[in-house]
Amino acid sequence: MMEADGIVHRMVQANGITVHVAEKGETGAPVVVLLHGFAELWYSWRHQILGLAGRGCRAVAPDLRGYGDTSAPPSVASYSLFHIVGDLIALFDALSIPQALLVGNGWGAMVAWQTSIVRPDRVKAMVILSMPFMPRNPSVKPVAHFRSLYGDDYYVCKFQEPGKMEAEFDRIGTENVLRSLYSHHDPKTPVMSEEDLAKPKETTLPAWLTEHDFAYFASKFEKSGFTGPLNYYRCLDLNWELGAIWSGTKIEVPVKFIVGDQDLAYHYKGIQDYIHKGGFKGDVPQLEEVVVMEGVGHFINQEKPDEITDHIYEFISKFF
Repeated sequence: MMEADGIVHRMVQANGITVHVAEKGETGAPVVVLLHGFAELWYSWRHQILGLAGRGCRAVAPDLRGYGDTSAPPSVASYSLFHIVGDLIALFDALSIPQALLVGNGWGAMVAWQTSIVRPDRVKAMVILSMPFMPRNPSVKPVAHFRSLYGDDYYVCKFQEPGKMEAEFDRIGTENVLRSLYSHHDPKTPVMSEEDLAKPKETTLPAWLTEHDFAYFASKFEKSGFTGPLNYYRCLDLNWELGAIWSGTKIEVPVKFIVGDQDLAYHYKGIQDYIHKGGFKGDVPQLEEVVVMEGVGHFINQEKPDEITDHIYEFISKFF
């Protein structure tokens, strides 16, 4: 799945780093930019790239900063949402994309939300998977909030100390780490006790991921490591500080939101009330549709590729 399917790869200079981009589709076609999440790559969108290009779109999927073949600056502070959104806007400029339709999952969804706040002029509409808009709480920093809710062993808290989790992942082995992450299909709060880390569970791949596909992910993470991806979590409090200037800002672009009912993100405390009882719509006035897919976990675009491609195209085609 790459060159044989007509997917074109290029390295683009943007915002002082080199960004690896995979794309397919004709120049001048409506541009759909696909933003992956944690422990993923452009390859997470392999099905959507082909499906959307086959329907007349130009599908563009970068490896985000710190991932795959894109540059991975070493410092934690280089992974603020200002940097990631800056990378995206610079990529738009380098590829001559005046305005795009954004699709994001997980951290990619958070990048899409932030882009629509700071540069709504560059975003035509969005399909967001997994992560609803999370309005800034001015009274508490995110890491302290998570720690108060879920304790020190909550994964976001465990990720905070630079180098510590990387050492654990090295000990466990890249393939074992990725197998565990991709196989997670439990909406319970994920904690990582010392005992859990000392004895990683052997896991088989989920049905939606072939050994061939897994080998591609593993080869890239073996090469680039986990520091870049973990630094996104280490910037949560920095993003909170930097984002004060936009506190209370509403999302003013059209949005469709899709989540699996087995996704951890759908089971954060209070999140279902927020999504379904008016809070989400209040913060995102042009939220046009919310879809909850039964029996589906976090890696929704890979787990249900055809359905997600259909959902994306059905919504974005209104804006061509």
